[in-house]
This record gives sequence, structure tokens and C-alpha cells, in this order.
Amino acid sequence: MTAQTETTHWILTLSCPDGPGIVHAVAGMLAEHGGNITESQQFGDPYSGRFFMRVQVESAASREDLVSAVTPLAARFDMTWNLDTAGRPMRTLLLVSRAAHCLVDLLYRERSQHLPIDVVGVVGNHRDLEDIAAFYDKPFHHVPVTKDTKPQAEAALRELITGTGAELVVLARYMQILSDEMCRDHAGRIINIHHSFLPSFKGAGPYRQAHDRGVKIIGATSHYVTGDLDEGPIIEQDVERVDHTHTIDDLVRIGEDTERRTLARAVRWHAEHRVLLDGHRTVVFR
Repeated sequence: MTAQTETTHWILTLSCPDGPGIVHAVAGMLAEHGGNITESQQFGDPYSGRFFMRVQVESAASREDLVSAVTPLAARFDMTWNLDTAGRPMRTLLLVSRAAHCLVDLLYRERSQHLPIDVVGVVGNHRDLEDIAAFYDKPFHHVPVTKDTKPQAEAALRELITGTGAELVVLARYMQILSDEMCRDHAGRIINIHHSFLPSFKGAGPYRQAHDRGVKIIGATSHYVTGDLDEGPIIEQDVERVDHTHTIDDLVRIGEDTERRTLARAVRWHAEHRVLLDGHRTVVFR
């Protein structure tokens, strides 16, 4: 009996200027390395003129062989690309303040194996959620932030990202603004969540403001963080309808639930390499 060669499921994502022959070249390269394509999605953006592709392939080829094969292809088509093993939990650092709903949801989803992340730590500018991190056996790092200590706090955060090997940072209702430099250095690697009333109802008590105005939709937006506050490329949004019978507490409860599921979907799609940046927009291969 012939021994069966062990295979690995790989995910290849790429973007490049759109043009003929890209899909053919990628599929041919994978076939030459014994690749069996199990999932493939592509999109050509007529506005930016760029092409985007996500391919999941089963192959016995090593990472080194695949990288060597993709490299000349990338040079030929001017590609930005990434190769990873399918299902590998992404090392993730969660940043929190006092609101617990997003933190609890993400940690529960990770523990129940529904979310492909490996939470390597929880960072809080307050200690309110330290017990939740302990319950899930996650290291908690208290990094207080004041107007005068913001540079030192951000330096400590950078050290934690480097020290934990975090590939993704999630602002799970972290109520501090990151510097432009921090956003640039980790572009496409920091995800935030907020209510979707913005730019209306800014500041404190947004749900009270919304209730006073009689809103009919409660929503949430998850996006990549940039130097433009709450204006980064959007990954996912969701809404729930409300009416005049809902109290302020009802709106808060509905809003928090919407934030939880919106953020969880954004984190999942990022961890599964389903989100590709297209300028100020995103391409999401669901």
C-alpha cells in the first residue's frame, strides 16, 4: 500500500492592478504544485482598477516551495499577497476600558472554538474587567492613560504588541484615541467597534441623544483604525429597528448586542483572511 502524502490547507490572498491572465496564472501555479483549489473568490474593482483574490487550496507542497512559486508571479503582476495555513488561530490582543459586552463575547467565542483567534492578552486602561480576563485565563495588563501619560501608555502598548507577538489588535470598546503614528504602523491590523449613529450623537450618552431624537434604527460599525477618528475602512455593519416604545435602557441593550455580533463577524473575517483593503474601502469575501 502506498503511503498517502500529507497535505496542508493554505489560504492565498492577493491584490494587484486588474488585467487579463491573473486567475489563470495563479491557478496554474497552484496546479503545478499539486494544489487542489477548494475555495476561490475574486473581484475586480472598476473604480480603483484593482483585482482581489482569495484562494483556499489543499497541497502537499511546503511553505518554502509555495512562497518561491508565488514570488515571481507577484513581481510579474505587481501583487501584494499573503500566504497562511487555513484555520490557524490569529494571535490577538484585546484592548478594553469599562464596558464588558464585547470582551466577554470575544473570549466566549474563542473558548467555544467558534472564533479562530488566540487571545494573547487583555489590556485595560482601567481595572474594571480584570476579573473577566482572569476567568478566561488571559493575562491582564493595566495600562492607565491620562492626558499627560498618553505617550508612555502607547509605548507600553507597543511593547505588549511586540512581546506577545500579536498579529491583530481589537479595540473592544476601548475608549482611548490612538496616535496617528500608531495607526500608521499597524495599518490594517487594528479593528474598532462603535455605534453607527456617528457623525450624529457624538460624545457622552449617545443612546440618550438618540432616544430624544426618536431614532428608528440602532446600528454598529466595525472598521480598521486610521488617524481619522472612526473613519477607517469599514469591515461590517449591522442594524436593528426600534420604535417609540423602546426606553433608553432598551436602546443600550439592543446597541450592545448589535456591537457584539458586528465586531465578532469583523474579527472572524479578518482572522480568516477574508478582508482585503481597497483604498478607503474593503473587499470582504464572505
